[in-house]
Amino acid sequence: MAPHEPRPTARPGEEDGRSGAPSPREPTELEQEEAARAVALRALAAAPRSRAQLEETLLRRGTDADLAARLLDRFEEVGLVDDAELAAMIVRTRFAEKKQARRAIAHELARKGIAPHLAQDALEQLDGDDEEEAAVELAASRLRRTSGLPEEVRVRRALGALGRKGYSGDVAMRAVRAALDAESSAVGVLPEP
Repeated sequence: MAPHEPRPTARPGEEDGRSGAPSPREPTELEQEEAARAVALRALAAAPRSRAQLEETLLRRGTDADLAARLLDRFEEVGLVDDAELAAMIVRTRFAEKKQARRAIAHELARKGIAPHLAQDALEQLDGDDEEEAAVELAASRLRRTSGLPEEVRVRRALGALGRKGYSGDVAMRAVRAALDAESSAVGVLPEP
């Protein structure tokens, strides 16, 4: 080609807009299933997930709804997905570690797509006395942290903490009163210096 001749803009076979390379083929059903399985397993490896969460992840990644349902059915059969066990675990950990109230835990279970009957079964692990006791422990902890402040500020902060954990106003108020009573009775037991 002489230096003054224009370069051709299209390669052979590109005149009609095709590059001459083979067009990308559609993935086979087996490839789609393997890709969906990999997505679901990666999600489960990161954290326990409910069936609804996995389904949402798969659909968001472009998995066919029927394929997602079949895959999740199989995951349930082999025990990789168990919403009842997940709900029970969430109830145990949120209550024991974070002192959350039933109401807050129920909200989290619903957000994760746990069926209402499974959520209710899991929440039956908690009884009202356990919840009241946890509220008093949390209130006492908050009151200890604010021991140098005026009592009204301490009470307000403890009530706020209990409210954020999902405790009703009545339960929170009873818990703060009980914690304050325990605090004042403990002070009376200490000998004078």
